[in-house]
Amino acid sequence: MAQKQLRQIAIYGKGGIGKSTTTQNLTSALAEAGNNVMVVGCDPKADSTRLLLGCLHQKTVLDTLREKGENISLDAIMKEGFKGTKCVESGGPEPGVGCAGRGIITSVGLLEQLGAYTDDLDYVFYDVLGDVVCGGFAMPIREGKAKEIYIVASGEMMALYAANNIAKGIQKYALKGGVRLGGIICNSRRVDREEELLRAFSKELGTQLIYFVPRDNIVQHAEIRRKTVIEYNPESIQAREYRQLAKAIKENTYFTIPTPMTQERLEEILLEYGLMDNLKDDYRI
Repeated sequence: MAQKQLRQIAIYGKGGIGKSTTTQNLTSALAEAGNNVMVVGCDPKADSTRLLLGCLHQKTVLDTLREKGENISLDAIMKEGFKGTKCVESGGPEPGVGCAGRGIITSVGLLEQLGAYTDDLDYVFYDVLGDVVCGGFAMPIREGKAKEIYIVASGEMMALYAANNIAKGIQKYALKGGVRLGGIICNSRRVDREEELLRAFSKELGTQLIYFVPRDNIVQHAEIRRKTVIEYNPESIQAREYRQLAKAIKENTYFTIPTPMTQERLEEILLEYGLMDNLKDDYRI
């Protein structure tokens, strides 16, 4: 009997793009379908698991180490969330001290040491802060932990600029190891011609728009109640969208080394779809 293959997936995207919300709704859909999932929050804000846990945030790995020292058990840093999802928050250093990315390196090493990567796991998701893949925040792909990368973006200029920068980092580490880009997830902001733009952008990067998540206020309603949409209103249209996103990720077999654009080419695409013209109108450039 073939051994089950653990899929380790990192989700990147511009700050404020809705990456953590998208990741938690995606993982809750996978868990709802019977998959065993672990989510490792790699953001010092420690907000990558709160919707799965139904709380403001859990105590981070770094905070726990500071308070209790290194002799700690797995249940001190891992909590069980929606449908048995295993939840961990790396955390960050005290304000003004140290590198936030170090928390990821420390956390993953400790999780391995404490036996968190069990044989029954189907997925491990790393929800990673950052507009660029650098330093400690590149750890999940630099050290070969995550083999699959998805970038959350929208049709906004800075979201696409960040996604292109992230693709540059992925390209660098892909040439050294086995990491590959699985696609772009559009978390819609209702920008004009948004889906067309994201499809063209994805094609230029040598990848796919794996899913277009429409904008719906139910997401905010669920967040206020510290829940994913899947838990808050499982019969809603948006819950079905997240289930379709989870299905697209689960069935994906198209993985590539991205081909990032120059700044000039990125702006050409934005001009082609009218985004730069809209910005000029908005700001009277």
